[in-house]
Amino acid sequence: MINESMFELGSKPSCIRELFMFGLERAKVVGKENVYDFSIGNPSVPAPLRVVEAFKEMTSRGDTLEIHSYTPAPGDPYARSAVAANLAMRTNTPISMEHIFFTCGAAPALVSVLRALSLPGSEVIGITPYFPEYRPFCEFTGHKYVVCPADYENFQINFAELEKCITPNTQAIIVNSPNNPSGAVYTKDTLETLAQLLNRKNEEYGHPIYVIADEPYRELTYDGAYVHYIPEIYPNTVICYSYSKVFSLPGERIGYFCVPPCCADGKKLFAAAAGAARIMGHVCAPSLQQMVVRACAEVKPDLTVYDQNRKLLYEALTSYGYQCVYPKGAFYLFVKAPYGTAKEFSDRAKLENLLIVPGDDFGCPEYFRASTCVSYEMIKRSLPVFKKLIDEKK
Repeated sequence: MINESMFELGSKPSCIRELFMFGLERAKVVGKENVYDFSIGNPSVPAPLRVVEAFKEMTSRGDTLEIHSYTPAPGDPYARSAVAANLAMRTNTPISMEHIFFTCGAAPALVSVLRALSLPGSEVIGITPYFPEYRPFCEFTGHKYVVCPADYENFQINFAELEKCITPNTQAIIVNSPNNPSGAVYTKDTLETLAQLLNRKNEEYGHPIYVIADEPYRELTYDGAYVHYIPEIYPNTVICYSYSKVFSLPGERIGYFCVPPCCADGKKLFAAAAGAARIMGHVCAPSLQQMVVRACAEVKPDLTVYDQNRKLLYEALTSYGYQCVYPKGAFYLFVKAPYGTAKEFSDRAKLENLLIVPGDDFGCPEYFRASTCVSYEMIKRSLPVFKKLIDEKK
């Protein structure tokens, strides 16, 4: 007997991966230069020099046992201390290695924390637009996934709708800022309003509702946008982080969860998330990547290329008549389909070898996502196709 829900997840690729694979096949037919693939969020700039040098240094050591041996389950103490020290310096809060647990990217961090909070009948809220994997992460770990409708004006938080979603069974709310897919960065006003609402609900229900802050794009911001340290505004916050974007190394799978000392029942929550990582096989993240993080904890990316791409695509599309909130973070544009549903528009675009992700799985079927972590030249080549598609409506 086979678990049918797991079979469905494993046999049906995500819409993003499906488009990406379609693009690879089309490139064999029409040539790579004639496929305009905006589907996947794969960093397109080289890893920072400091990171490259750290890899070289680690792998050139005579005794490689140190960097290839098992570490303690939460991670190498020196690497955890380096991450904690960087967070403490950035946030001016007392974070230490005891609050850091290394994982193979942000996804296992999220799953571990969600499993630690799973109780009979528990619910977790996702704020639209949301990363599609949040739903299976929640459902696999035993939660009901509750969708909060979007604030379509600015892609902040629709608080009237959020309050309707919160019940005595609510265990957590997943917050993703900078946001995939919208590129929105939550303002301090947004986060303070969220904190006020949750504090009120905590008192009403007699238990904490946690914020799970999914922050793989934390260092990717533009125009002076600032990513606030949420535990400073709402203490009952757990941070899940990945170095995939900041290091431009998505295939190396290294990240962590941080349960700060201000978090209610923090020690117990940390231990429970560690236990969840244990039973799901996520303990002892790759030791080489931990050593690189140890050496490069303070490294930040050069955003020049992403910023140029963002401006080029946004300015061109809006000049053609597309509607889009100007992204302040990450490397995506979330654009309203100019006619039909985003799925219909995406299917029409595929006929022109233009690959854009319909927003159905993000909770916004009227919008499509276009990644800007692509080549500048490809964006320029694609613009006549974008214009042709919207002109067909006119």
